[in-house]
Amino acid sequence: MGPTHALSGVAVWMGGAAGLQSCGYPLPAPELAVGAAVCAGAALLPDIDHPSSTVARTFGPVSTALSHLVDRVSTKVYNGTRTARETPRNSGHRTLTHTAVFAAGLGGLVSVACGLGGKPAAVTVLFVLLGLAIRGLLGTWARRRGWAATTLVTAAASAAAIGWLPGDRGYPVLGLAVAVGSFTHCLGDMITKQGCPLAWPLVHRGKRWWEFAPSAGLRIRAGGDFEKVVLVPLLALVAGSSTAFAVPETHALILSSWTSLTS
Repeated sequence: MGPTHALSGVAVWMGGAAGLQSCGYPLPAPELAVGAAVCAGAALLPDIDHPSSTVARTFGPVSTALSHLVDRVSTKVYNGTRTARETPRNSGHRTLTHTAVFAAGLGGLVSVACGLGGKPAAVTVLFVLLGLAIRGLLGTWARRRGWAATTLVTAAASAAAIGWLPGDRGYPVLGLAVAVGSFTHCLGDMITKQGCPLAWPLVHRGKRWWEFAPSAGLRIRAGGDFEKVVLVPLLALVAGSSTAFAVPETHALILSSWTSLTS
């Protein structure tokens, strides 16, 4: 579900940042925070192919219209590239935007756009994906307040970030965050009942849109008890502990405390 996808994006980004910190390559505070927000939003983005999804309703008529467009394009790509063993479809959900090619391609496109457009492009990317993150992480609030309130809060947060972001540096971290978040979404969908066509356009077992998933006994039901009782708390724990290790000040404090305890 949306909140779990968004939380998984934060957990993966902060986990990676904590790993870099431990190796002596800490991320600067702006890249740490902005990257987490963008990765959380990107972890919801693949569902833009479903006009009834949380993502499609984030920015009201604009995001809904975009979702219908992505759905139509994805449907055409699916039907145009499917093999003889795959049946035609009239919906593009869990097709094009749920592939590794999409995640890598979109991340590369964002990197190019930010490299050419500088800070204005970076703030635009932040605005869109921060809105998705807010819709995912604060789903109840967003539903009650509506898309207009979500858009206003997102705009205010993005405007505040303008002065915090460094000068025109190309912002490669944004492209990376988008790719990681989108791919994380696909991994999350892989463990559900349906699976995910990660390997498109490669053919696997005679199918170009083969839905990869673990064995039936290891799959979970979206919105089920396992997701709510086990997966969400686990992701929250990973995100929180990784953040503590990723921030240089708290990382140093943790190491100092550990050294004191073991000496």
